[in-house]
Amino acid sequence: MSWTKKILRVNLTEGRIEEEPLNMEWAAQYIGQRGLATRYMFEETDPGCDPLGPGNRLIFATGPLTGTMASTGGRYSVITKSPLTGAIACSNSGGFIGAELKSAGWDMIIFEGKSPGPVYLNIVNEHAELVGADDLWGKSVWETDRLIHERTGDPQTRIAAVGRSAEAGCLYAAVINDLHRAAGRSGVGTVMASKNLKAVAVRGTRGVGNIKDPARFLRSTTEQKKVLAENAVTGQGLPAMGTQVLMNVINEIGALPTNNMQEVQFKDANKISAEAMQEPRESDGKPNLTTNAACFGCTIACGRISTIDQGHFSVENKPEYWGNSGGLEYEAAWAMGADTGVGDLDALTYTNFVCNEDGMDPISFGATVAAAMELYEKGAITSEQTDGMELRFGSAEALVWCVQKVATGEGFGADLGLGSRKLCEKYGHPDLSMTVKGQEFPAYDPRGVQGMGLTYATSNRGACHLRSYTVASEVLGIPEKTDPLVTDGKAGLVKAFQDATAAVDSMGLCVFTTFAWTLDNMAPQLDAACEGDWDVDRLLEAGERIWNLEREYNMRAGLSGADDTLPPRLLKDAARTGPAEGKVCGLDQMLPEYYSIRGWTENGQLTDETRKRFALPA
Repeated sequence: MSWTKKILRVNLTEGRIEEEPLNMEWAAQYIGQRGLATRYMFEETDPGCDPLGPGNRLIFATGPLTGTMASTGGRYSVITKSPLTGAIACSNSGGFIGAELKSAGWDMIIFEGKSPGPVYLNIVNEHAELVGADDLWGKSVWETDRLIHERTGDPQTRIAAVGRSAEAGCLYAAVINDLHRAAGRSGVGTVMASKNLKAVAVRGTRGVGNIKDPARFLRSTTEQKKVLAENAVTGQGLPAMGTQVLMNVINEIGALPTNNMQEVQFKDANKISAEAMQEPRESDGKPNLTTNAACFGCTIACGRISTIDQGHFSVENKPEYWGNSGGLEYEAAWAMGADTGVGDLDALTYTNFVCNEDGMDPISFGATVAAAMELYEKGAITSEQTDGMELRFGSAEALVWCVQKVATGEGFGADLGLGSRKLCEKYGHPDLSMTVKGQEFPAYDPRGVQGMGLTYATSNRGACHLRSYTVASEVLGIPEKTDPLVTDGKAGLVKAFQDATAAVDSMGLCVFTTFAWTLDNMAPQLDAACEGDWDVDRLLEAGERIWNLEREYNMRAGLSGADDTLPPRLLKDAARTGPAEGKVCGLDQMLPEYYSIRGWTENGQLTDETRKRFALPA
């Protein structure tokens, strides 16, 4: 049955920890992880609550395949109401702590209230306790990880923590686990810090032994691992090049947002690409990329481990920056590179290390810096506000200065920590914020990849590529090739990706498997592991139910169809170079059809019929 059927409920206000049964009726409808935790959020929180108030919940959730031998079955998610967007937040992470939590015997941890003082939760199988963390407050993720490991004396303890940026109130602070894996988007780390919760430490030795049909599960997972190994993307491209394989590809098709999305191509893309990471540096003859790495149970191993020039940006006294931490992935390299105009690979790697060490979403960070640079060049921000630092596009020095300021929340770092939307509003140019629902764009310009424009506009957690990765179809031809420059058919494509991805996220698998797998590959694995009859139709129905429940939560939180839009720049200013030259995003052509096939009103509201069809809670 794969679920442990147990929840750990932690009342931080009262310091009370209780075990309770998992609602299996809900699990049958919402699978687990993203879907099931959203159902708990809907039941237990007022959607209008203050995201940083005690009424918000913070949920660490696993899926039914987390911790099993299914390839990539190491995922977990952090679900809460976002302080960045005011919408539902679900941030997915890999590494090892998700599997460790499942092995300790828990499907989910629900945190409620706020601790009177700093604490961390320590779990060893069925035993859980809150431990004072006054001495950890004010320390980075990496320092916190080291100190908790010293206390437990067990190197196998897995730790998720927040850094100084979350404590300082950065609205896009992340929860970092295993030093460099992140539940990175939407400010879930900010919520964690607001509850005075510094870390979660887990040691589990129980394993996941309650598989429904072990022999069939073994056969199915073995077959599907072979599919991943034989696929060109999951078996070759991602292990060798990581997600950074996309840098030059997306630049060539004219969809690489540059200089705060003013341009669609970056002249120095080749300097910060996967290929550049493997080339020897002139300074020491060593490449940026040290090795690839895998999360728990993953047979793809797309992770990067990097080192940088030891003298770069005066990091001689910080040897921890030189290795043993994650290297650049595509989204981070784009946000801190092309979007800010910085083509210095070592500077980007250093900045990414700081984001890991102090717990910041590198996408929102880089995009916010890009907005600040445009504000600076327009004169809306002056050197007086930035302590003399010139925030100009292409300045690696400015980028590094910014990340250090946001890490501690000092001076102008507090403004940068607001995120792009609030920063641009504060300085009088809201139109310069490249966001949807307050969340910064990922690395695909919707003028060059039209489906991503609809994806961003309708995403339930604000601009996000991982809710509907139409790039797979529009650029890579997976599962079939569609033209990235046309709007026809994109409404149905986006809906299909959204529903399927919701199911994948809820099972506890990595979305990268979908470069090789469809739900036809996943359903047999889930069916062999879990009670009930799980087939593709049931998974798609669950995915669509999850999407509609997230939408309903957001509508009750105060969002509306008016939030399903893009910045004016992308709707009015045509791309100036590349294959998309002369094009804007045709959102107005795609959105009405999308609402129709979703079964929503013309204004993007759920109808009573749709609510009834998916048995959504009243």
